[in-house]
Amino acid sequence: MKTRILSVIAAIVLLTGCAEAMSLLEEAAPAPLTEREVADGLKEALTTGARNAARKLAAENGYYGDEALRIPLPDEAKVIVDNISRIPGGEKMVEDLVLQINRAAEDAAGEAAPVFVEAVTGMLRGEDDAATAYLRRTTGEELYSLYRPRIAASTSKEIVGGVSAQETWQYLVIDGWNRAASSALGQRLGYTPVQTDLDDFLTRRALDGLFILIAQEELKIRTDVSARVTPILRRVFGSSDAG
Repeated sequence: MKTRILSVIAAIVLLTGCAEAMSLLEEAAPAPLTEREVADGLKEALTTGARNAARKLAAENGYYGDEALRIPLPDEAKVIVDNISRIPGGEKMVEDLVLQINRAAEDAAGEAAPVFVEAVTGMLRGEDDAATAYLRRTTGEELYSLYRPRIAASTSKEIVGGVSAQETWQYLVIDGWNRAASSALGQRLGYTPVQTDLDDFLTRRALDGLFILIAQEELKIRTDVSARVTPILRRVFGSSDAG
């Protein structure tokens, strides 16, 4: 009888232990991701990526100090660089202008994150830059319209040497080169006035740089556990680590 009682007790303990073990296993196994969680995770990745990218680009030399992101003069203005010796002090003005337009982009980048966050909508899972590519594909023009006024405000600021990028552009390109190119002598020499809209050009190039860095931030979140700074990022992107 005593042995039977002990056997019953052992069975109860064993079954209880198995139940607890099953419960622990169920808790340890994550539930499948829902579509809503995936969308929220990708939105969070873009938001985090945009904030990190904007912070980096808003720092001094964020654009200018990075060969891959530095914004040059428009291709159309290459004719000025090729003939700069014909304009007094032209070489220095070109150097100053390149610095000024990059400083303007860096100045505007400080307000880039809210613009991107406002434009983030539904996301889908995909390649390592899927969220960034989706954002660019579906909201590019909206981002342009939201971001251009910030660029225009920055190109009008006296950021470098007490002179704004627009002032240097006006003096070097509009009043300098274009006037000479439109003259009778300029026409005979085959010179062509530069028609580039500086704010339009700079807005598009500044957004290109932002997208490049946001894609890099997205890739970091997908591949680096330490970059997943919120619970939803850890859950959504952690689910693919095993694969």
